[in-house]
Parts: sequence; structure tokens; C-alpha cells
Amino acid sequence: MSESTILAHAAAKPIPKTTLLENLAWPFHFRNNALALIRRQHDRHGPVVSNGMGPLRNVSLFGPEANRFLLLDRDGIFSAKRSWELIMGRIFGGGLLLRDGADHRSHRRILREAFRPAALAEYSRRMNPRIEHTIANWISEGNRILAFPAYKKLALEMAFDIFIGMEVGPEATRLNRCFESMVAASMSILRLPIPGLEFQQGLEGKRQLTETFSRLLAARRANPGGDTLSRLCQAESEDGERLNDQEIVDHTIFLMMAAHDTTTSTLTSLTYLLALHPEWQERIREESLAFGEAMVSFENQDRLETLTHCIHETLRLYPPLSTIPRIAIRDFEYDGFAISEGSMVTIYPIHTHRMPEWWTDPERFDPDRFSLGRQEHRRHTHLWLPFGGGEHMCLGLRFAELQIRCLMHQLVRRVRWEIPDGYRMPVQEAPISKPRDGLPIRLTPLQ
Repeated sequence: MSESTILAHAAAKPIPKTTLLENLAWPFHFRNNALALIRRQHDRHGPVVSNGMGPLRNVSLFGPEANRFLLLDRDGIFSAKRSWELIMGRIFGGGLLLRDGADHRSHRRILREAFRPAALAEYSRRMNPRIEHTIANWISEGNRILAFPAYKKLALEMAFDIFIGMEVGPEATRLNRCFESMVAASMSILRLPIPGLEFQQGLEGKRQLTETFSRLLAARRANPGGDTLSRLCQAESEDGERLNDQEIVDHTIFLMMAAHDTTTSTLTSLTYLLALHPEWQERIREESLAFGEAMVSFENQDRLETLTHCIHETLRLYPPLSTIPRIAIRDFEYDGFAISEGSMVTIYPIHTHRMPEWWTDPERFDPDRFSLGRQEHRRHTHLWLPFGGGEHMCLGLRFAELQIRCLMHQLVRRVRWEIPDGYRMPVQEAPISKPRDGLPIRLTPLQ
């Protein structure tokens, strides 16, 4: 550290620190009470807070300006790779989130080929018949379902078809268990390969998925189709860059995990909010019935304006990813506070999305806040960030919204749904937002 840097640090404001009790509560309560813990930190200590124990220092930054500072990273201060490697590197290594700089940009350019308009149009054609069949099964099997597992099963079936061209069956069920083990392991407190514990189960799930996808890759090279795996076998950037086999496998595993988990999360939260606010469910239904087409395609999806506002409001209230971490690769100063190299620096969409100084009545479900006349999310460039931002903005955001529109459009045209009287959804807020009870709903077919 240079003399000038030392002097600058000495003149900086001291960073408020969380208490020992707060630090001890964090790892045990964060999954189910992330928003409450984050709010308490912000309200007690201010917009910059040092928290955590042990050798890794975590600094929390709050508010949209902090989001912009971290996500745009104009001065090259932060590493996404190093932060996500600590969380999921041994489980989901090689994914786009776990890459930085030129390496990240190179891979992103190649992966973009799997989400071009032509690819998204093909994906919507593949999704719609499966959605239609699944909703028919829900209706025929009775009027009560648990929404989260039902959506998860459908999202995984669509992911297998779209990403690797695999039909549903025993093999898909086995691979689903592998995915679930990997996601659970990414949040394990005890990260030791001890047989029977969730971290070891996650490592085993990764091994099985890698073996299976490697076999599929060889088949797709010999006989390519319209699935993502086939597209990545042939994809190259404008500069002629291509992915090797291991990179394709790593990216496909990560994309499937991210796509089906976040889509399931958003669909479940949207279903809950539309049951809690049936007037909005009816507005969406009226829009879809007037749409004139039984299915949504990539080409016509933008006509569903009310549904889109409801999706965006759901992502505000229940962002699938509650936190976004980075590692500082050098000392820096933010808002007069000196923060050291090696610190974990974290921002919180789940908190920013409910800040009363930025949002009108932020606890209320109000999709009209996204309408052309209001556009509250545009009060700051980094106020609404369910898909992240900067170089690491979610590559599959258009695909995710397309999936949700396709499913919800068909659902509202065929059924109404309700939740039990007085019900409030108990939410696990991290690592992925989801209901702890599966979200029970009752379906009533439309005549």
C-alpha cells in the first residue's frame, strides 16, 4: 500500500460494524429472514456496514447508488469470479458468473448465440405444447396443487427439452435430484466432503451431471438439433472464438440450474400475488382472452402489457436472487469510507426494491408502478435489478420472461386459482426465493 493510500485511509470515516449477536444470527437465519436481517443492518448502522466474522471481511452497501457503483465497476475494483467461487465454485464452477474481465466477455459473446431472437422463437415453439399438456393434467388430476413443486417439475421438463433436447423420464428425474443437491450444497455452512451431508451430495450431483452432459455433447455434435447444447456446439463469436467441450458442459449445467430455479421462483411468487389480489388476476385474464391467440410466441409476447407489469412487480417484491456479492481486488473508497482489498462487498436487491424513499408504498402489490405514466423503476438506473446489471447482467433475462408469459397466458385462459382464507406465503428468501410450504392453491376450470 502506498503512503498516499495509507493517508487517505487514515482520513476516511470509520465503517460501522455489526454486533457479535448480529454476526452469529446471520448464517442461521439468512435463508428465511434475509430481508429482516438486511433491513436491521441498514436501519441500525447506515448505508455502509462491516459485518461478519473470521478472515473474510464483508462490507454491505445499501441503495441504488451503491448498486450502480458495484455493478458498473467503472474503475475495475471488483471480481465477480472470486466472490461466487467462495459460494458455489466447487459446485457450479465454470459458469458465466464465475468469470471476470476478458475471459467473461469472450464467453458471454459466444453464449449470446443461444439467446438470439431465432433461438428464443424456437424455444417458445417447444415450450407451448408442453405447457398446454401440463395444465390439462393439473385440471384432470383434481383442483388442488402445490404450486412450487408443480412449476418446478414443468420448468425442469422445459429446461431438459430446450437446453439438452432430452424428454422426460427416469433419467430426467435422476438429474433433477442432482440439480437440487447442487443448489442446496452451494449454501452449505459445513463445506466438507463428508458422506451423507448436503455438500458431499452436491459434489456427487455435479459428477453425475458432468458425466451425463458429456455423453450428450458427443451425440449433439454428431446430430445437432434446436436445443441449447446443440447451439453451443456450433456457436462462435464474431472473432471466431469457440468453447471447448468442458466449457460447454459447465455452461449448460449452470444455465439449466439458473433458468429453471429462477423461473420457478418467479412463477410461484406471481401465482401467490395474483391469488392474493384477484382483481389483478382478472385484469390479466381479460387481457389474455382479448389477445386472440391461445399461445404466446416470442414474436407476439410484448402485447401482454398488464401481465408484464405484474411480472415486474413480482420481481420487485420477490427477486429470485436476494444478494449480489463481489470481492474487492484492491483498496478503494466509497462515500468517504475506506474499504480494503480482499473484502467481500455485497448489495441487496431485496432491500433496494422496498426502500420507501424510492418506491410509493413499497410493501403494496402495485403493478401500475411500472406503467408508462409512472415508471417508478426509472427513478434511478439501478433501483430495480432482479437481473443484476453491468457486464454480468443476466444473459437469459428475455428467455426467463418469455417462459413466464407463455405459461401464465395459458393458465389464466383456462383456470382461476385461489389460496386458503387467511393464508400468507412463508418465504425462504435465500439462496432462491421460494415458499417453504410449496404454496397450496385451488384451481377452478373456466367454462
